[in-house]
Amino acid sequence: MKTIKQILAEKTKPLTTVAPGDTVQSAMELMRERDIGAVMVVDGNKLTGIFTERDCLHKVSSLGRNPREILVREVMTKKVRFVTTDMEISQCLALMTERYFRHLPVLDEQQNILGIVSIGDLVKAKISEQSFMIEQMERYITS
Repeated sequence: MKTIKQILAEKTKPLTTVAPGDTVQSAMELMRERDIGAVMVVDGNKLTGIFTERDCLHKVSSLGRNPREILVREVMTKKVRFVTTDMEISQCLALMTERYFRHLPVLDEQQNILGIVSIGDLVKAKISEQSFMIEQMERYITS
């Protein structure tokens, strides 16, 4: 079984973060430029939240204010669930499915940020794993 550590090692996009005092507009532009669905909100080296496409859709639009005037801290998700590098894909997929998450920050034991995984990252890895297992079974059966 593949772990989150292995998935992070395969990721090629740089980690993208914003500060709590950044505007929602700048965070959304960064997400659009980098073609990502979430950014971690970091104050110094400390994870303070996550800002996602869903936050834009539900929280920002409900305020009825200009995104250039709204700060990320006002609409970010503050209670952030995270995973560790030793967790298996299936565990993370179960958490995402149960909680309707699309992104999970990856932290180490000291709460240092190591990266972020998306539902797409995990599904891609799971499909690859299953394809490998099917191929091995087919070889065993036909030999």
